[in-house]
Amino acid sequence: MLSDILHTFIPLFVAVDAIGVLPIFVGLTEDLDAKQKNQVVIQSIWTASVVAIIFILVGKLIFRYLGITIADFMIAGGAILFCISITDIINPAQRRKIPSDNLGSVPIGIPLIVGPAVLTTSLVLESQYGLLVTIISILLNILIASAVFRQSHRLITILGDAGSKALSKVMSLLLGAIAVMLIRRGIQEFFIK
Repeated sequence: MLSDILHTFIPLFVAVDAIGVLPIFVGLTEDLDAKQKNQVVIQSIWTASVVAIIFILVGKLIFRYLGITIADFMIAGGAILFCISITDIINPAQRRKIPSDNLGSVPIGIPLIVGPAVLTTSLVLESQYGLLVTIISILLNILIASAVFRQSHRLITILGDAGSKALSKVMSLLLGAIAVMLIRRGIQEFFIK
């Protein structure tokens, strides 16, 4: 089981990309005091966890109802992940500050922590490794994101702006590789059936 957790943890770690999201988190919360930042982190963790778990639990039922196979989702998800990866590498989006009491829910919890990359990856991993292992890996990654956000000031100081951007690009490249793997596996699924 430990091996399966490791196999599911790594792709989800790349998909969550807490270090890549860190500069965005800092920009969105720079005007908040320590207590408010902590509340935003707690809100983002709960939102991300609930959405990810619900998606894993009901995603396949929705697919069955719509006639979508896991292979379809792997190919579509891989294509979306690849587009996200290319966009992040070539032209990262400029995000504006969003003043809101729900900042932890949207945009930090959803879609920055748990976005299309995490949802696609988690559903595919659940079909390969099982529900429990995938949920454990998602929750571990969300907790890591929480720890990164709680230490945001220190980490930005250590990494610097250039370092955090460079690390974000590397994570985007890994996300692109995972996207290609998902597309390849989806195509293989079509030929196996």
